[in-house]
Amino acid sequence: MLDSGAVDADAHRPGPPVAPPSRSPSAAIALSFLWPGLGQLFTGRGRAALLFAAPLLLLAFIVLVQAIGGLTALAAALVAPSTALTVAILIALLGLWRVISMADAANGATRGRSWFAGVPAIVFVTLTALIVVTHVWAGYVAWAVYDASSRIFVGDANPDATPDPTNDPDASPTPLADPADEYRATPFAEPSDDRARINVLLTGIDSAATRTHSLTDTMIVVSVDPDDGDIAMVSFPRDLSDFPLYNGKTYSGKLNSLMTWARNHPKDYPDGPLPTLAKELGFLLGVPIHYYAAVDLAGFKRLVDAVGGVTVDVAKPLNDPRYDWLDGRRGFSLKAGKQTLDGETALAYVRSRFSAGDNDFGRARRQQQVLLAVREKLTTPAMLPKLPELLDVAGDNIRTNFPSARVGQMLELAAGLDGGDVQQVVLGPPYSYHPPTNTTGGIYKLRFHMDKLEALSIKLFGADSGYAE
Repeated sequence: MLDSGAVDADAHRPGPPVAPPSRSPSAAIALSFLWPGLGQLFTGRGRAALLFAAPLLLLAFIVLVQAIGGLTALAAALVAPSTALTVAILIALLGLWRVISMADAANGATRGRSWFAGVPAIVFVTLTALIVVTHVWAGYVAWAVYDASSRIFVGDANPDATPDPTNDPDASPTPLADPADEYRATPFAEPSDDRARINVLLTGIDSAATRTHSLTDTMIVVSVDPDDGDIAMVSFPRDLSDFPLYNGKTYSGKLNSLMTWARNHPKDYPDGPLPTLAKELGFLLGVPIHYYAAVDLAGFKRLVDAVGGVTVDVAKPLNDPRYDWLDGRRGFSLKAGKQTLDGETALAYVRSRFSAGDNDFGRARRQQQVLLAVREKLTTPAMLPKLPELLDVAGDNIRTNFPSARVGQMLELAAGLDGGDVQQVVLGPPYSYHPPTNTTGGIYKLRFHMDKLEALSIKLFGADSGYAE
């Protein structure tokens, strides 16, 4: 006779664990393609899903925090060479992580059995190819940003400049094989803190393949007060001469030849060509120059085209029959009123100076006007997709020792400005005057009214002005 108690015990004894039902490997692969971890969650593997999803969730959180500051701040953060390189590496690792997640999801869907055949294999290969293509493209963009920003933000190197064979203080500087060698330098004077006034020297190098020399004809000091957002732009005319030097001497040549003279006389100007110019302009203006940005005006044409042109309000008609397009053409004209200029026309607009009633002072004002127009275009969200192209153009034509970590702060200030908020000054009359040519050997020169320059400095910079002391 059977023992009924034994039968009941066998009926309640736990059996072997029941495996979860098999899932479609193709669906698991597709889900992990969309977001690593989704395929694991689909197959009932919660811990694996969290493991694969966590890195992307963390990355998405970091990007979101950066984006809270606005698209301008996010773009500025990406421009920093160290950030751009990190992004390029992360893009490669993310692509590999997605492929691993897809394979793991397929393996979990079939509970370890072979799945790489038929439809699942086709889905896996197709989506892997798509990941490779998109991540290679994104990695290329990130690397291009890194390469361009590394060329723009030249950092702390300060190589010896190539000597110029001429000793004429009024001669124009000859171009170097690598423009970066001339314009790479350490900060000239560090701001005291993040809220202190920042003064940047913008130099425009007027050069071309058809010329045997280059001209430092654009010298603009841009002063930014991060504390209250005040910005001033001060243009120095190239013909200023006979001015006091920061080393106690007097320079008899023209201002646009000072870099050449300093390069040719390193014993007298041990600071080097560009630091000499920066220190001298700061000395005259009454505020220290902290950083510089050197722009090739021929490359400026490419930059204007890259942003889609700039819109300016032309104050009066221009008709310059002597304007040289450097390709055999002569003559430039432009109607008064609002005009949208392409790169070639914008370059002519800031270089022309022989229209009736026009001069270097008018040209300097137009240079400031176009710089503000470019600033307006660059601070629009529409420029974000063009960032790689813009950086590539800038990498070929701009050099600066401005710290890339502060670019976001400066762009935020610039984005919040109206053109009328910028104090624009050209140091022509009444701050300088033209002495009779019979007293200058027949050479056109300008000389400062130093008392008026000092008063201007105090007006613009207040207690920050060295003249206020």
